[in-house]
Amino acid sequence: MLDDHFRDRIALLRSERDFRRAVAGYCQGMIEPSQIVWPSHKLLNQIGRYVVSFMLIHNDYAWRHHGGPRATLTALQAMVGLSHRQTAGFVSTLKAGRFVTAVADPDDARVKCLQASPALVTEIGRSGRLFVVAMDAVAGRDPGRAEGLDGPGRLGELVRRSAAHVLRHGTLIAPFPRVLHFAGRDCGYPLLAALVGAHYAATIPGAPPAAPLSLRGLAERLDVSRAHVGNLLAEAEAAGWIRIADSRLSFFDPTVLAEFEDWAAGQMLFYDDLAAAVLADPPAVRVPDCACTS
Repeated sequence: MLDDHFRDRIALLRSERDFRRAVAGYCQGMIEPSQIVWPSHKLLNQIGRYVVSFMLIHNDYAWRHHGGPRATLTALQAMVGLSHRQTAGFVSTLKAGRFVTAVADPDDARVKCLQASPALVTEIGRSGRLFVVAMDAVAGRDPGRAEGLDGPGRLGELVRRSAAHVLRHGTLIAPFPRVLHFAGRDCGYPLLAALVGAHYAATIPGAPPAAPLSLRGLAERLDVSRAHVGNLLAEAEAAGWIRIADSRLSFFDPTVLAEFEDWAAGQMLFYDDLAAAVLADPPAVRVPDCACTS
């Protein structure tokens, strides 16, 4: 995806006056508490588990709304990077949290398909929708495209189209190794968003206030232990990417910031293009839910 034309679009977007303020809003949204009484930040914000959930939604929506293959566990296991055993274990965890239900295929009740709950769609679609919110802010759109993505129908379709693109072309994250590094840790990506947001809060007029950067504040916000937050911050400090003193960000490596801004700009463009296509189509006709099974 990162051809010269797309890189030119990224550079142009980054030059927009309101770009950094819009990304600051994205960062704030990424660390907002979930509406679910479940440690969803910890559960879903690790790239391996995120990809499983992402592709599960893709398979579910493709099956129920677009005549795609059955959304079985076997199909999911064949398309994600985790082992079959890890994938099955994580899907069991999603079922326990009521993020996923097993439903009987109406054509063959012996076949069980995986159906994503609206809560899972909302959480997995959070980043994509917030990138569209950021693009709305830069473009000055009122109403914005993101308003049309409220609810699991069109948001799930946004996720499905995004996942279909990834299956064909690969992801945008691979060329951004430090963003990928954070995304590979439990809650590492929301932590990176908190750090970028803290930098913007101190440097960009009108940016949202910084989240507390104390171990306790971050641990409570992200639903992880203080020890885990401390380990993540220690890794980043040892790499020379950040310095935190008295719970304040005293240094943020400008090359890491530039990498995150390139990543964010690319995601804003990517999801905004997808959102325009989703909103141009009539809402998908929802296939009636099948009987849930244990």
